[in-house]
Amino acid sequence: MQQLTKLIMTWDIIPGQEQAYIEFNQREFVPRLLALGLQPMDSWYTVYGDVPQIMAGWVHEDAEQIRAAVRSEEWQALCTELRDFVTRFGYKITPVTGLFQM
Repeated sequence: MQQLTKLIMTWDIIPGQEQAYIEFNQREFVPRLLALGLQPMDSWYTVYGDVPQIMAGWVHEDAEQIRAAVRSEEWQALCTELRDFVTRFGYKITPVTGLFQM
C-alpha cells in the first residue's frame, strides 16, 4: 500500500481581489488541479495572525504523481494565473500524517 501524499499550498488574497479570486478558484483553479489528478483534502481560512490567510491541501496516492504535477507546464501556468489574485504563495509536498499539517 502506498503512502498518501499531500500538496500543501498557502497564500494571502490581495485586498480588493477577493471576488475575482473566488471566481478564479471555482472556475479555473479547482477544476485544473482535479485535471492534474489531485484530490482535495482540506482547506483553511485564517482570520487572525501573521500566518498565510489560505491553506489548501490536495492529495494523491503516489508522491511521484504530485511531483510530476508541480513540474508540469499546466502547474506553472496555473500558479502564474493564481498570482494575479494572491501574494506569499508557497507549497510543499509531504506524506499525510492524518493530523493538521502546515
